[in-house]
Amino acid sequence: AVVSTQSTGDQIGFASAGEGAVSTDEVVLPFVRALSDFRDEVRTSARALKAHDILTKCDNLRDNVLPELGVRLEDRELGEPAVFKVDDKETLLREKKQRQEEIARKEKEKAEKAAAREKAAREKLEKGKLSPQDMFRTELYSAWDDQGLPTHNAKGAEVTQSQMKKLKKLQAAQEKLHKQYLQHISDLEI
Repeated sequence: AVVSTQSTGDQIGFASAGEGAVSTDEVVLPFVRALSDFRDEVRTSARALKAHDILTKCDNLRDNVLPELGVRLEDRELGEPAVFKVDDKETLLREKKQRQEEIARKEKEKAEKAAAREKAAREKLEKGKLSPQDMFRTELYSAWDDQGLPTHNAKGAEVTQSQMKKLKKLQAAQEKLHKQYLQHISDLEI
């Protein structure tokens, strides 16, 4: 069978000659198969060479070029050939858009989590600025020991043992934060 292209009006395509005509799939599929096989070989070689730029170009062919042509190409496990199928272009483009939206959503979520971690770290450092010896020097207390722990509340009454235990625990936690803050400042100066 002889295959030729023709132009009829505004359409360009494969000629059809009625009986005995070759279908578009019969003409196109061998080319797609050859391209798919070639891409598989290129990907295998690129992996062996750790040529990431070549792998990126192979992915671009699969993800961007072929869907525009109405061809679905799905990679399989390492060593297995890719599966291809001539499919509806609009369906492929819609699926591509959905994948891109999902990737964008995940990247946004990842960035938000990173920003939240960074904010928490900044807040922790900010909280660590306060010296543990100064943390209770507020209007809530009227007297302190040499370590900065309150001995009397604002009304002049002695701090109870249970309150002192809680305050010591808070001061120990602040001591840890303050050391981390000082270490961070020291690291910045280096």
